[in-house]
Amino acid sequence: MEKAIKVWFDKEADFLEVIFDQKEGYYKETENDAVMEKVDDQGNILGFSILKVSEIKNLPISILLKSTAA
Repeated sequence: MEKAIKVWFDKEADFLEVIFDQKEGYYKETENDAVMEKVDDQGNILGFSILKVSEIKNLPISILLKSTAA
């Protein structure tokens, strides 16, 4: 199964966004202040974003994205 993943990086805003599914949704916080996850109304993960990418000192970043969908 093939799936297109969209990746955007805005150098001026220092913002990275990765979208797995191009659907309507909203961003919510994660355990890492720099990372937000995008979910739909059912809690399915649509993607994530990372703020202030250039300021990250400890690489790689490891975040558990938690789907709340049943």
